[in-house]
Amino acid sequence: MLERVRVDEFLSSVLALAHPLEPLDLPLLDAHGATLANDIFAGDRLVLKAGTPIRSTQIGLAASIGLDRLPTRPLPRVVIISAGPDLVEPGQPVTGQQEYETNSWQLTTMVREIGGVGYRVHHIPDDEEELRNVIEDQLVRADLVVLSGERHDDSFDLITRTLNQIGSVKTAELDIEGSGRHNYGTIGPDNTPVITVPGDPIAAYISMQLFVRPVIRTMFGAREIHCPAVKSRIEKSIPELSGKRTYLRAVISEDKKSVSALAEQEEFSTLAAANSLIAITEGVKKLSSGDEVTVVILPKLK
Repeated sequence: MLERVRVDEFLSSVLALAHPLEPLDLPLLDAHGATLANDIFAGDRLVLKAGTPIRSTQIGLAASIGLDRLPTRPLPRVVIISAGPDLVEPGQPVTGQQEYETNSWQLTTMVREIGGVGYRVHHIPDDEEELRNVIEDQLVRADLVVLSGERHDDSFDLITRTLNQIGSVKTAELDIEGSGRHNYGTIGPDNTPVITVPGDPIAAYISMQLFVRPVIRTMFGAREIHCPAVKSRIEKSIPELSGKRTYLRAVISEDKKSVSALAEQEEFSTLAAANSLIAITEGVKKLSSGDEVTVVILPKLK
């Protein structure tokens, strides 16, 4: 069933699929890098709050009050499946309409940056049965499945039909400039959450940051699940916009007071150059220099 939904409505729908994973008591060294599942007290005094990332200082504090284990949320296991007959692995020659397979590499490493455990699966399915077998084989190690279909064929429809054989999914057409259709729902005997993102690498990246990132971070109990957003002033005017919700790759200044949209927005290279996204709401047809805009700050590796 195809739905046309707004961004905030779709986000609410996919977040309804996400639940914190069951906590595990782990030895101190094994708990490092996970998220604290419960509050920790030293007597009557609260010393560590649930949702805190467990770093070296938290490990040291736990040891100082006599704890050798900590209750943690395990890191979500996210299987990334990229499907498309015209996608070729990097390092191999391409011919005709073939393209290098990009999304599984990009999205798997994004999962790791977000805080999950990413498993990459690139598959070229001949039919629904073959794709179904691949997905079902992956469910044993998946807390979340994310699929991406190729842009120039019916891979998305093949994915949608297959997912509905092993679960229940809805299809949403998002009102985002340059985006495409998404699926969301649950599959398999354990009702594993599944999200399908567009095949275009730029659209897939934006969907991962806006929708999949909050799901993953909810699963491991993070207090902050979204990328931070700030108000800033745009440096250069943008005379023509579509009127749809738009996310422009941009560079924001260190003091966050000014932001500049990158040129050649259709180029994949803008993702590597950007440190932020200018979020333009529906109905806006142009921006003038100095206009205040909302800017999503993209995460960076420390």
